[in-house]
Amino acid sequence: MAAEQEATSPYPLVPANGYIRSDQESAVTEDPAELKRKKRMRCLFYVTVFAVFQVIVITVFALTVMKIKSPKFRVRSASFSDFEVGNGTSPSFNLDMDVKFGVKNTNFGHFNYEDGIVEFEYRGTRIGQVNVYEARARARSTRKVADSLELTSNGLSANSQSQLASDISSGIIPITSASKLDGKIHLMKVIKKKKSAHMNCTMEIVLATQSVQNIVCK
Repeated sequence: MAAEQEATSPYPLVPANGYIRSDQESAVTEDPAELKRKKRMRCLFYVTVFAVFQVIVITVFALTVMKIKSPKFRVRSASFSDFEVGNGTSPSFNLDMDVKFGVKNTNFGHFNYEDGIVEFEYRGTRIGQVNVYEARARARSTRKVADSLELTSNGLSANSQSQLASDISSGIIPITSASKLDGKIHLMKVIKKKKSAHMNCTMEIVLATQSVQNIVCK
């Protein structure tokens, strides 16, 4: 009778030591190879994520820090300390100009540039020039340079003199400036790459206000 009741009991039999293993404990005990496989898969996942992260960091670094661009050389502003301009009948000018330049370096390394010359022209004829001496433009900054020079119409041809007479009558004398600064970009004290900063600016001398306006640099 006892054996029959034990067979038909709705409750599972309890082991002699009174401890029942859970399914998880049973799986660990019964399948250690599966546990090792899962651990390897987790390690592989972490390694893959780290590798992808490294690729992203290297790509961003290459597209930003390591991308070297040519610095920019510009006329920032100009004014006159002496201003002498003729008229439509006797066209001429003799001007003492104070000019401020800027060497803009957008790279993550500094730009060491050599001596250079900035030439000012009136309709293709040189009317003055100024020297720019070697210096350094720091990384991600603009080096400001100030100097003065004389602009004169003494070397103009007869055709240019005729154009100057028309420009004086209109009240505006157009001039241009051009230059090139050769140098090197120094990146992380390891990489050195030759680059040049070019200047190509146009501006207008406004006779009514004796000022330089509409400075446009490309």
